[in-house]
Amino acid sequence: MPRLSTILRLTRSRLSRAIVFWVFLSIVLVEAVILVPSYYRRQQELLNQLQQVSQEVLSSALTDSVLMQNPEDMLPAVSEKLRDDSVILGAALYYTHGVWIDAFGDAPMLEPEEIVAAADVSTMVTDYGGDRYDVGWFFSTDSGDFLLVVRHDASAVQPELNAFLWRIAGLVAIIALVVTAATMVTLGKIVIVPILRLRDDLLTATDIVGTDCPDPEFRSLARPRQDELGEVIQAFVDLYDRVQQEISDRVQAEAALREEQTRSEKLLLNILPATIATQLKHDQRAIAQRSEQVTILFADLVGFTSLSAQMTPTELVNTLNTIFSAFDRLAEQHRVEKIKTIGDAYMVVGGIPEPQSDHATAIAQMALDMQQFIQTFSTSQEHSFQLRIGIGTGVVVSGVIGLTKFSYDLWGNVVNLASRMESQGIPGKIQVTDATYHCLKEQFELEERGLLKVKGWGEVTTYFLVGRKEA
Repeated sequence: MPRLSTILRLTRSRLSRAIVFWVFLSIVLVEAVILVPSYYRRQQELLNQLQQVSQEVLSSALTDSVLMQNPEDMLPAVSEKLRDDSVILGAALYYTHGVWIDAFGDAPMLEPEEIVAAADVSTMVTDYGGDRYDVGWFFSTDSGDFLLVVRHDASAVQPELNAFLWRIAGLVAIIALVVTAATMVTLGKIVIVPILRLRDDLLTATDIVGTDCPDPEFRSLARPRQDELGEVIQAFVDLYDRVQQEISDRVQAEAALREEQTRSEKLLLNILPATIATQLKHDQRAIAQRSEQVTILFADLVGFTSLSAQMTPTELVNTLNTIFSAFDRLAEQHRVEKIKTIGDAYMVVGGIPEPQSDHATAIAQMALDMQQFIQTFSTSQEHSFQLRIGIGTGVVVSGVIGLTKFSYDLWGNVVNLASRMESQGIPGKIQVTDATYHCLKEQFELEERGLLKVKGWGEVTTYFLVGRKEA
């Protein structure tokens, strides 16, 4: 069954059919080239047999001394000797200068010009007409030069030639079929079947290359080959392995690139707000945005400079990192934007870069949560920490300037005023401006501090944020 399936597969193969066709056609053409001369050689053999019969019949007449002296009596003598089934149908006797002398039976009639032309070269005259064959001999006697033309019955020649042709054609067909079949089987085993297996392996490789499927066992490698086709198969396998490796390397590189891009995105978002980062990716020109109502918070660790002298650098950095990390989480919780840290100072704003209707409320609640965290944190430390917080509400311009080391920042009078609220505040207190007070008074408890002289502003009324009102 495996051999039968292999043969059937070979017959379905276009390459196999093409090879078989051209092998068969080549054999037929070669045999046809050989057959044509054989056909005409066989025809001449059959005509020579007819000629030999007439030579035997006429030999006695041509050697008879009496007939040689009187050639006119030759044809009657020949006619009397013929049998009823003789292949000689008739004869005619001519002088070589073209004059007809005598004839009997179905005599061939020649024109004088034909006789004279043949006599000039003294060549035997032959003429085959399908069902008759004329042969003429030149001979000389004392009476002159003569041409004897004998007509033979050639009706059996063509059937014999046809039979010969069919025998040869049948033999050619058998040889062609045998050679073609042997070629198909031999080439099929040596070339076609390995090529078909290689084709199937190529299709399989095309389906799975670049996927997570395990590498297949290629059927073309089942039998090692030491010829050119084996080199082609090995080249395919090497190419497949290389492509798979290239794809694997590329996938890993893309994954690493995506991971690095994600890390870069996170790092960028740690530096800039998401909307500002997106704008900078598409256009690195200066970005500026005016916001009519934002609330800004400045916080400072009271006495931290003196405390830092009592700490090692590592302890100092770790302490600041713990405090500011907690503030960062509070900023994210209250959906406000951290702007920067300067030493032991922390700056955050509500209402930008995306507008926020409750910007003042969010900043106020964050300030209270920051104070609560510092109180809790101080109880677990050797040193006591206090926050001085200032809050201001008003118009600002925000954006990014410069070409390197981008930093998102705010500009406006209210920035300076909020900073003054912090620097001129009281440790452990949250001091807010009059504008902030009007934004918070409905929801929060605030105490008026009174007039405060602020550099660049003169005397302004400020308030302390105490906490939320009871519901």
